[in-house]
Amino acid sequence: MSRATGTRFDVPDVDAFTRTYWDAAAEGTLLLRHCDACGRDHHYPREFCPHCWSEDVRWRPASGWASLYTWSVVHRNDLPPFGARTPYVAAVVDLAEGPRMMTEIVECEEAGLRVGLDLEVRFREAGDGEGAVVVPVFRPVATGA
Repeated sequence: MSRATGTRFDVPDVDAFTRTYWDAAAEGTLLLRHCDACGRDHHYPREFCPHCWSEDVRWRPASGWASLYTWSVVHRNDLPPFGARTPYVAAVVDLAEGPRMMTEIVECEEAGLRVGLDLEVRFREAGDGEGAVVVPVFRPVATGA
């Protein structure tokens, strides 16, 4: 925790609006916000559509498929608990539904990373105790299975 603010760096803030998103993640479902006015999905969750500004938006399950847009392999991070997890892959992925999402790539060696790599969502617990949440991460799609 940050001594100044009491903030945990590895656990997202959960509020009344995003509770649905985090509860679904805990059950293994990635949700997006869908705008019924313009038909587009968006992420991160907002109460209005960032494309047409409509408030006619609702939660909708995502397919869980994505492709790697960009990434950075983090070899040093002095913020707890990240230092103990280095190296890790911070990434931006293109979700099959269209939006881009910041995430982490897991179960992949650095040499296996490439733009356009097909990915599937997985879920990992972050934090501990009452403040723990389940967060979406992505791994390469298994081939030849």
